[in-house]
Amino acid sequence: MSTTDLIGFFAAFLTTAAFIPQAWMSWKTGRADGVSLGMYLIFTSGVTLWLGYGILIGAWPIMVANFITLLLSLFILVMKIRAGV
Repeated sequence: MSTTDLIGFFAAFLTTAAFIPQAWMSWKTGRADGVSLGMYLIFTSGVTLWLGYGILIGAWPIMVANFITLLLSLFILVMKIRAGV
């Protein structure tokens, strides 16, 4: 694995891991009151496009990170919608 890929994976890990506390808090409380629905709709759309981009160019760090981030952001988005927006 190249140094470039290692940097990409480390950056991807950090930015993806940043969503874990919000997902955990939403899971634990069953609420997502402090989450902006508009922000998560836009963000989740962007992550989906990043994932598509990563697939198109064959960049594993982009694909892996955005797949995991998409799962986390979709979870938070569903929690927000279930909570009654």
